[in-house]
Amino acid sequence: MARALSPLYRRRYRGLPPSLGLALTDLPPLTKPELMADLEASLTDRTLTRSRIDDFLADLSGVGTLLDGRYAVWTSSGSTGAPAIFLHDREALAVYQALELFRFRELASPALLATRVLAGERYAMVAATGGHFSGVATIEHLRRNAPWLAGSVRAISLLQPIDGLVAELASFAPTLLATYPTAAEVLADEQDAGRLHLALTELWVGGETLSPRVRARLQRSFGCRVRNAYGASEFMSIAWDCGHGNLHVNADWVLLEPVDEHYAVVPPGTASHSVLLTNLVNRVQPLIRYDLGDSITVLPQPCACGSALPAIQVEGRCDDILSFPRRGRPPVKVLPLVLATVLEEQAHVRESQALQRGPQRLEV
Repeated sequence: MARALSPLYRRRYRGLPPSLGLALTDLPPLTKPELMADLEASLTDRTLTRSRIDDFLADLSGVGTLLDGRYAVWTSSGSTGAPAIFLHDREALAVYQALELFRFRELASPALLATRVLAGERYAMVAATGGHFSGVATIEHLRRNAPWLAGSVRAISLLQPIDGLVAELASFAPTLLATYPTAAEVLADEQDAGRLHLALTELWVGGETLSPRVRARLQRSFGCRVRNAYGASEFMSIAWDCGHGNLHVNADWVLLEPVDEHYAVVPPGTASHSVLLTNLVNRVQPLIRYDLGDSITVLPQPCACGSALPAIQVEGRCDDILSFPRRGRPPVKVLPLVLATVLEEQAHVRESQALQRGPQRLEV
């Protein structure tokens, strides 16, 4: 399908045998710069143009809507220096939502979700806002399309000062909170200091490496279960936390190949240089052996939870929280993810380095 409908893959696979005679490893990997060099050519819907996509992304009032009523358009954070644009059709969105509902959330039916909402469950995602980012766009899409959920689901900006963030969380009083591990640590400091009083049933984290130390600290601070997740703008629900310290790949919908620097697959138990992702559900922008850039380790032994899905550990982004003391007041804490988002979205800086030169000095 990709070779027949996408000019990008038609060019890349020219000269290769028919699809039935190919193994996945016979296909060349695809990098983010190669994808973005000709975004239109990667798409199977030939009515979509780069100018129409750019116009859609420029309208921030449309976050959570679908282009042509058919396609989600998400931008990556660009934390690797190369931001990208990804389109997903309605069928792909339905699969991502089902994986979140039935595997990650462990719900038996949508009716159980409705029961929990009626019982007072409230969900907040604390993340970077101000763009068509996958997490925030998904929340806004849900609020637009399920009005009965709108009052119990909210995206809260991580880009605001901590005092404002604490006040907004206190006002909304979520029972479920999703954010990055570093942001969760900052909120745990506020919880421990008595400036925040969240009564959570679960805390969900993703987007960065979650160490056992940080997981234990968050469990102590919030007194609830902490669950990890692995997703990306390329495929929202790659893997879910089983509760035994591992992540299980949704391998019936997405394929992961851990590879070395030469794109050779590494054996289980070996940390990869990168990982190639193949999205099995998205038909508008096929991603086949796409270089995701993360390091994963496929566990050589079955997970103790008993799941037959592959178990992995992920070495993702690892950031240090920058802390600046203030006399007589709590220190100001800066998350590198937030700093990178502001630089990218406001200053259009794609690569940067932040150095804390002293207690009161940050050099960018």
